[in-house]
Amino acid sequence: MGLRRGLWNYRSIALIVLAPLLLLPLPLVIGTKEAECAFVLLLMATYWMTEVIPLPMTAMLPAILFPAFGIIKSSHVAKEYFKDFHFLLVGVICLATSIEKWGLHRRIALRLVTMVGVNPAWLMLGFMSGCAFISMWVQNTSAVAMVMPIVEAVLQQILKAKEEGCVGEDNPGLQLDEYQQHRTIRRNTLTPQSVVFAETDGHFEKMKEAARYVKDCVFLLVVLHVAVPQPGALSRCKRDLMMCKAMCLGIAYSSNIGGISTLPGTSPNLIFSEYLNQVYPNCNCINFANWLVLCLPIMSTHHLHSSHFYRFCFIVVSQEIVTAVVFVTMVLLWLTRAPGFMPGWASLFPHHMGYITDATVALLLGLLLFIIPAYGPSRKYEAMISWDNFQALMPWKVALLVGGGFALAEGTKESGLSLWVAELLTPLGDLPVLATIAIACIIVTTVTEFASNAATITIFLPILSPLAEAIHVNPLYVLIPTTLCTSYSFLLPVSNPPNAIVFGYGHITIMDMVKAGLGVNVIGVLATLLAVTTWGVPLFSLDTYPDWAPLLPEFNSTAP
Repeated sequence: MGLRRGLWNYRSIALIVLAPLLLLPLPLVIGTKEAECAFVLLLMATYWMTEVIPLPMTAMLPAILFPAFGIIKSSHVAKEYFKDFHFLLVGVICLATSIEKWGLHRRIALRLVTMVGVNPAWLMLGFMSGCAFISMWVQNTSAVAMVMPIVEAVLQQILKAKEEGCVGEDNPGLQLDEYQQHRTIRRNTLTPQSVVFAETDGHFEKMKEAARYVKDCVFLLVVLHVAVPQPGALSRCKRDLMMCKAMCLGIAYSSNIGGISTLPGTSPNLIFSEYLNQVYPNCNCINFANWLVLCLPIMSTHHLHSSHFYRFCFIVVSQEIVTAVVFVTMVLLWLTRAPGFMPGWASLFPHHMGYITDATVALLLGLLLFIIPAYGPSRKYEAMISWDNFQALMPWKVALLVGGGFALAEGTKESGLSLWVAELLTPLGDLPVLATIAIACIIVTTVTEFASNAATITIFLPILSPLAEAIHVNPLYVLIPTTLCTSYSFLLPVSNPPNAIVFGYGHITIMDMVKAGLGVNVIGVLATLLAVTTWGVPLFSLDTYPDWAPLLPEFNSTAP
């Protein structure tokens, strides 16, 4: 028993050693550059899916193995680890840092829920819509971390009200009880500054009256950041339990679904965009505007009445207004840089066409947040965000992981592995294109339940683009739906960090996630296929083989 326990405890070491040993025949027996690159690809895929080594360190393997096999020089591999993608990520995280530091996400969520009311169905739709909207601009994990504490506080207030028999009126379920020793604070003595003071200093009674002043009384526990009762502390009937489960699952799923709507909304989208720039440098088909046009209807199938998001109310903190202005400016500049159907502002630089990207915009505005004063001249100068604030939110893990994926993609190209895969997959041209795409989407959706989204798309992009070239189909016709399906990881807590965060609140079980997630997966895949095969075709010219994609000498021609 002791030996078995010891072996089990060291199972990770066993897998780390056995995986390369089992793959050694590729470089030793076959010995071609393609086989050596396949060794690196399969080894990284194994480590990424099992996570026996931290994902960012697995991403470093190309920097070790490609020079060792003579595929790419070490100096050339190093260039793959920092791309335009990373500048875009830095700019977006600067904005996310300011949003979280100054509470703009809380303002959006509070305002949204006061508009939809406290009916459980509308409340769930409101929270899902708010989470999806926030997830369009920041990382999915950050969106859930911002919204879920608000959801938990509101759920506990509803359950507490029901426990005490307070039902039957318009809004009692979310009203806070008065202290026995009540101290009156007149509304006309309250100012926006007093609201800020109450938020930061934690004066309960003053904040309660202040919240009435800004019409947010129903969510005082959230604004105050007071200790939330432990999940499950109150006795709950079956209906209450189902409400908590539905609310939690809705938050987890809406963060993933909202993230697909914009290029910076989730890591797979960013990785896909940079992969196109690297492998197909002459492809200028993908930009912020047309991606939003393609994906927003997909998201809207899960989030009706999303137009409520844009009715913001900035009434308290000037820093929130600055953050909102930077946010809106960034979105508008992204949308109008090169919209496609008309000349964008990038055309003002005719001698530098293609030099300015979305990353340039994000980095410029992100830099401004390090400069713009957070307070007036009456206080000591402090910028909107500091380096420590930024560093706490910057996902260096994702940055290194993506860099490893770019290095892997370059290795498959230089070694000839991508061409070999294309020739191997040529017989798939006999299948209808839609069937091929559907199979690829199902495979990716299955794998992403057990591996991280970023690792999954990094593994499959170098395989699927040669597949599209082999069957003479526009690569975007295959890569866009599979990229979107990478974000459909709804089945398990380990599928992605948002699922894990929500699961940690204790309202749902693994079987709850599996039963609900299966249906959401099916809806997501079908909605994606519908979008790509209908309005996606004219949007990206998917019905023609583009001149920016290589034309293989032999292929089975299949038109979409």
